[in-house]
Amino acid sequence: MKIDDIDISILAELTKDARLSMRELGRLVNLSAPSVTERVKRLEDYGMIEGYTIQVNRKKLGFTMDCLIEITIQHGDHKRFRAFVENYPTVLSCYRIAGRACYMVMLTLSQLEDIETFLDEISTYASTSTHVVFSEVKINTALEQHTPLLS
Repeated sequence: MKIDDIDISILAELTKDARLSMRELGRLVNLSAPSVTERVKRLEDYGMIEGYTIQVNRKKLGFTMDCLIEITIQHGDHKRFRAFVENYPTVLSCYRIAGRACYMVMLTLSQLEDIETFLDEISTYASTSTHVVFSEVKINTALEQHTPLLS
């Protein structure tokens, strides 16, 4: 699929506000509503747009802290860990990584004891290193600046 500057602009605007009407989106990218609708449909069909989501303020739900945990699986028990972490209610993300550890997990927490509970549940088959998050550095993720398909 050929992606052009207008497609990138559409993606950038939808990233900022996925609830835009096709008319408003068209106005922002200088296309008619039918033209922008056709492009959005093409981007969806190609898999460039995988879905539309909301961003929830976890702190307002009581999850006031986050932590990153490096996890090293012992005895090759990866399937067990994956099954556990896929359904753990406060896991935000989990990545299989290269380096000292096997996985990097991000938890969102309402209290420090929640870290201990998570660690206790995997301690029989994994070793860990935990990092409490103090703050987040906001990264500019504007698509217009970071799109290799336009290079």
